[in-house]
Amino acid sequence: MNIEFNIDRTSYIPLYVQIAEHLREYLDSKDAHPGDQLPGESEFCRIFDVSRTVIRQALDELERDGLIIKKKGKGTFVAEPKLEETWFQKLTGFHQHYASRGYKLHSTVLQQDMISATLKIAQRLNVREDDEIVVIKRLRFVNDEPIAIATTYTPFKLFPKLLDADLSNQSMYGFLRSEYDIEIARGIRAFEAVLANKVEAEMLNVEEGAAMLLLDSVSYLVDGTPFEYYKALHRGDRSRFELEVSRETVTASHW
Repeated sequence: MNIEFNIDRTSYIPLYVQIAEHLREYLDSKDAHPGDQLPGESEFCRIFDVSRTVIRQALDELERDGLIIKKKGKGTFVAEPKLEETWFQKLTGFHQHYASRGYKLHSTVLQQDMISATLKIAQRLNVREDDEIVVIKRLRFVNDEPIAIATTYTPFKLFPKLLDADLSNQSMYGFLRSEYDIEIARGIRAFEAVLANKVEAEMLNVEEGAAMLLLDSVSYLVDGTPFEYYKALHRGDRSRFELEVSRETVTASHW
């Protein structure tokens, strides 16, 4: 790191905040590249002439912001930039969103079966409990990196061909449009912050307990029929969801 850092020890701004800001500037510069290893804590202590506690506070700030990654026994590294995800606010899907931006996509199909609707699935899809449901669970990759675990539930009576469709390299929405000429009218989508369990962590190549974003969604056809209940677990370190709003769509909340 060939950058000079000036710390104002008379400022009311805490030292760790100043250091974090200096490091942010460095990480945003052309000198920092994803995967680059940063100096160790002792070296940072020497550079800034501060205690290890101050350095740890600064690095914790950067890690929370997704700018660096700490790897046990290996060190601290510049993080890959987060993937900008806007597809969730449009009537498109994961595959179409990334394919249109030139990313390489593929999925590993973990499950593709017929199940009986549970109470929760039945409520989401407005079907009877125990109705036949096609469930498709996929591990989704962007540029060969695992990004999300997605599970889709659809009524078998609506799309029976979906049970045997090859979705490893194609969009489910694209398949449904091609085979059934469907038109998607709207969707209701919600987010929740969760932590990765052991199995999820192994599949997504993160540590157990890593921060994740859980997307819960129901999509509807033009006649109002709910045709898809979708749950997807996205890596918090690689995903950044962006939402565009306008005055017409914003509702006031009283806190």
